[in-house]
Amino acid sequence: MADLGKEVKLVGSTNSLFTCRPRVALNLKGVDYDFLQEKWWQKSDLLLESNPVYKKMPILIHNNKPVWESMIIVEYIDETWTSKGPSIIPLDPYDRAMARFWTAYSDDKFPSLLRVLMGPIPGDIPEAREQFVASLQLLEAALKKCSKGKIFFGGDDIGYLDIALGSHFGWIEATERLAGIRLLEKETVPRLVEWSEHYFAHPAVKDIMPTTDELVAFVTEVKSTLSAPAK
Repeated sequence: MADLGKEVKLVGSTNSLFTCRPRVALNLKGVDYDFLQEKWWQKSDLLLESNPVYKKMPILIHNNKPVWESMIIVEYIDETWTSKGPSIIPLDPYDRAMARFWTAYSDDKFPSLLRVLMGPIPGDIPEAREQFVASLQLLEAALKKCSKGKIFFGGDDIGYLDIALGSHFGWIEATERLAGIRLLEKETVPRLVEWSEHYFAHPAVKDIMPTTDELVAFVTEVKSTLSAPAK
């Protein structure tokens, strides 16, 4: 039988919170892998050859076969290393459907709102904040239902939806600092605040998530690059 832990590579960036999704999944499963770091403004030949469709990271390369898109990679990891670590995808069909729904919801809502709040793209900041907080309140209710009274959306341990949301929540404190606003507050979403604290302290997460200072510096660099006159 082939060794499924052999020849596992992940192409991505430490500042890409979408890259953090498969990294958390690999850590949960205890899979050893080579992390091949990309530069944001200089795509490597390996990235371009491994993802000729979208030409973006993250990319999981397992036994020379590339897998694209962060949550598809997470599913692949869970279904490939079934005997290692906890199950990431919910086993119950309804729970699985809800996890995928809220993942799609957060991926649709959060990135564009956070970009408006941080400033790289123009928009109405008070309106974006209002929409973001309203989305958090919906997720507060979803956490109560999905967790069945436990800490994580996945129950006793991190699951599919925890990994998906964690990539967005990594940006919240950086956004609050850059925009001078509050988004995640215990008064309005106490369960999510507690969930966030436990998620980022989890052994599979804490050593791979970029710090708030690193994310603020990265956004500042992006803004400077976008505003620089063309040569």
